[in-house]
Amino acid sequence: MEVPFASLIPFIIQLLFIAVAPLLFHHWWENNRNKLLVSIVLSLPVVLFMMSNYMLDNLEHQMLFDYLPFVILLSALFVITGGIHLNGDIQATPKANTIFLGLGYLLASAMGTTGAAMLLIRPILRINEQRKFKTHTVLFFIALVANCGGLLTPLGDPPLFLLYLRGAEFTWFIKLLPEWLFVGIVLLTIYYLLDRFYYMKKEEWTAISADMKEKTPITISGNINFVFIVGVVLSVAFINKQYIPSMADHHSPFYVQFLREIVLGVLIVLSLLMTPKGVRDKNRFTWTPILEVAALFLGIFATMTPALLYLNQHSASLGITTPAHFYYFTGILSAFLDNAPTALAFHSIAEGLPLIGTQVADISEILLKAISTAAVFFGAMTYIGNGPNFMVKAIAEDNKVPMPSFFGYIVKFSLLILLPVYILTQLLFL
Repeated sequence: MEVPFASLIPFIIQLLFIAVAPLLFHHWWENNRNKLLVSIVLSLPVVLFMMSNYMLDNLEHQMLFDYLPFVILLSALFVITGGIHLNGDIQATPKANTIFLGLGYLLASAMGTTGAAMLLIRPILRINEQRKFKTHTVLFFIALVANCGGLLTPLGDPPLFLLYLRGAEFTWFIKLLPEWLFVGIVLLTIYYLLDRFYYMKKEEWTAISADMKEKTPITISGNINFVFIVGVVLSVAFINKQYIPSMADHHSPFYVQFLREIVLGVLIVLSLLMTPKGVRDKNRFTWTPILEVAALFLGIFATMTPALLYLNQHSASLGITTPAHFYYFTGILSAFLDNAPTALAFHSIAEGLPLIGTQVADISEILLKAISTAAVFFGAMTYIGNGPNFMVKAIAEDNKVPMPSFFGYIVKFSLLILLPVYILTQLLFL
């Protein structure tokens, strides 16, 4: 059946709510109940449309085999990393700050950008507490730890996990190592030079002196959760249809089809039971962020079902054909909407195009590279491009760090620093 453009309207409205609601009616949107309400209301016409056109199987597959694994994986990373606490204070020199950001860049692919960001944002704020100029550190933290660092595994960033569910092997994302290294080295170098300028030319000696005096060793609590993170990595890498073909058989028992999600659920329970009491309190752990993700993406995944079908059917007429097209269009939409549904949308477009070279996840490998890198990197272009961005901003402001406005972030940081790096990345690698 030819899917009409009108069926995309609920999806468009859902994404507009996510982009505009935090700016126009922030307090109302803060309540997760209202997010869930919007998701349900916008999903209902899609359910009726799919049902009346005998396409309910598409919606069922989307919710059970995309949405459910997506939310369970994020929940596992959120709960497990929330049980690890870093304490201590070192001197906030440019070298120390750069090493700290580099560590976060490395961890992002292993524990997810959300997990790495929530684990490290408070320690780096504590380290820089005595320094006057630290806004730039938070901005680069958003780019490096909350976004770009997560490029190497499906665990790193939500769009990559969704592409993994579409058929990209766990180890395929390692092929993006050159892009990951290039962006990481360039951004860390720029950060070091900028932080050194502030440290040598702008900081007052009283602030530096106070920072030198208040030093305590770095300690880690909740170490058992590192074992559970390894468990998550192994579960995603090996509990899939590549190694267990019966998982792809819809006639298999429920516990076989969803074996990976069951194992991740067990790891969540173990983390909650075995993490020492008080560790999550030190992290100010609450369920609110993951419930927000679950509520929002319920609507996104439901309403995007006809949108994905439409894009696949009309891919040849959209004029998006080259790797550069996919890179920049995926990037622009990832920046201002959400990078996870954007990646799926452009994957659907690529499915409808003739294959060029090697095939991965049912599309040309070069197009998958463009979609993956753009979705992850451009998520840092605005506060709403990726889930952790706003969370990091809120925590920084709670710690009295002045942060730029929505448009100030774009003008003073994204367009000035990130976009030139991303353009170079496309010219060099795509």
